[in-house]
Amino acid sequence: MITKIISGGQTGADRAGLDFAIQQSLPYGGWVPKGRKSEDGTIPEAYQLQEMPTSDYSRRTEKNVLDSDGTLIVSHGMLTGGSAMTEFYAEQHQKPCLHIDLDQMSIEEATLRIKAWLEKHSIRILNVAGPRAGKDPKIYPSTIKLLEALFKR
Repeated sequence: MITKIISGGQTGADRAGLDFAIQQSLPYGGWVPKGRKSEDGTIPEAYQLQEMPTSDYSRRTEKNVLDSDGTLIVSHGMLTGGSAMTEFYAEQHQKPCLHIDLDQMSIEEATLRIKAWLEKHSIRILNVAGPRAGKDPKIYPSTIKLLEALFKR
């Protein structure tokens, strides 16, 4: 059972994870780059996230991997950029990581796979990651839809 969702606050999948947690009144958090920088400017203060001492996105990514029990990366297609870096950090630190490519499976299939993974690794604090909106304009609504299906009672 997920007790907290964290993410790096970037547009796209990260923001979807945070917005879903807020909508569901789930505890949330995560680390953001110094200056709260993101693709769309500054991550709004409404998101109660911790600022890193550096503006380097990769440090923030690594910290969120380390502070979670496991990382769920949602994408449409193969991982690139920051999403690939997230997977790299999870492997480097031997932390559970699951990549869900929504081009390769339905929401229903993805939900079953995620539930089994969550149970297998006893994930309580979930890091939600994936591409930013500028790279994949459909990732935000797709990630929300996936999380809604996952948390459906």
